[in-house]
Amino acid sequence: MKHAIVCAGFGGQGVMSMGQLLSYSSMIEGKEVSWLPSYGPEMRGGTANCHVTISDKPIGSPIITKATVAIVMNLPSMTKFEDMIEENGAMFVNSSLIDRKVGRDDVKGIYIPANEIALEIGNAKAANMVMLGAFLEHSNIVNEDSIIEAFKKVFGKGKEHLIDLNKEALKRGREVYKKNMA
Repeated sequence: MKHAIVCAGFGGQGVMSMGQLLSYSSMIEGKEVSWLPSYGPEMRGGTANCHVTISDKPIGSPIITKATVAIVMNLPSMTKFEDMIEENGAMFVNSSLIDRKVGRDDVKGIYIPANEIALEIGNAKAANMVMLGAFLEHSNIVNEDSIIEAFKKVFGKGKEHLIDLNKEALKRGREVYKKNMA
């Protein structure tokens, strides 16, 4: 088992957090993990992405040249990473901000209105967790309890009051994924 995941979007959309949560939760479950962040040159609102590799065997390099999955939060990220996905891979698209479909026939496009759902549950910043929930439903890569445990490590005690909101965002992402795939 090896998953090569690219999380990408504008700075401030929580793509690094998404990658960290996947990484920490995978470590909690005893998997081999690599997390490689990359930031654009802008101070705010620039591009941000991270490569997350999760495997049951040691990982030779943190750099992903062919992703099994890309989770994209904005159009520039979709454009940049669409060709990086391997054949029969998947692209999770934040359809709240991206109005086009995946342009490849050999990649599964999964469209999640993450920003709209995040607003419905009361916090626009939870869009990344909605996307993460959809990805977890698709992949079953880690247990949701591990994600919540990782949340505590990544964000610390000061953010524990946000756990219920983030659980709801994960749940809603799972639900919309199931609905879209039915």
